Amino acid sequence: MSVVVALVTGGNRGIGQAFVEELREQGAKVYAGSRDPAAVQTPGAIPVELDITDPAQVAAAAAHCTDVNLLVNNAGIFLNRRLVQTDDPDTGRAEMEVNYFGTLNMTRAFAPVLGANGGGQIINVLSVAGIVPTAFMGGYSPAKAATLFLSGITRAELEPQGTKVTALIVGSVETRMSDHVDGRKEDPRDIARTGLKAAAKGEWTFDTDWMAVDARARLARDPVRYERSLGRLVHKTTLRTGRD
Repeated sequence: MSVVVALVTGGNRGIGQAFVEELREQGAKVYAGSRDPAAVQTPGAIPVELDITDPAQVAAAAAHCTDVNLLVNNAGIFLNRRLVQTDDPDTGRAEMEVNYFGTLNMTRAFAPVLGANGGGQIINVLSVAGIVPTAFMGGYSPAKAATLFLSGITRAELEPQGTKVTALIVGSVETRMSDHVDGRKEDPRDIARTGLKAAAKGEWTFDTDWMAVDARARLARDPVRYERSLGRLVHKTTLRTGRD
């Protein structure tokens, strides 16, 4: 792609805002999708009212942003409830609705736009919780796992039109969504910068940071032990939520 024209969902804070800032710094034209367009603060970014679970808003965005050749599916929600022994059975459905079906909505709507603009590229911002069952992340973990598979299916379906798809496996990042996580956290701009470089190289699935790489290694060495260690954490976390 010569001139990058990007749409970033959840572009008003966290990793989404970092992508908007990084892309603008690189000279790209950037539409920043947000449920509250007034919350988009990045200079030069074009705010777009966008709730990815709202078919009308998704369709309107696709009709308005017809020059997009890079779609960054970043918007997500984490409600931090147990999946089976839950006090609110609707949270698992809500996490799947945003993290999986919302991304699917955007992918379906923008596939023709990307195709018309030479194929373009999709970046799906995923999580370590999408490669290993993460009990303390309730419905978020299976939703991200589903979206990892969506990434591969999208790649296969859109290959004839030249659309590339990169799935980013992200560890702990300094955002509101990761308030429940202790220890080392990455700068969102580092994730955005690394993710864009991975996409430019044509990576299919890419671990963006130390936690993601470490998780992949632990999973390879002893998957049962690693999954069990994550499972124990479900009894030690407090309830905090976030949506980007």
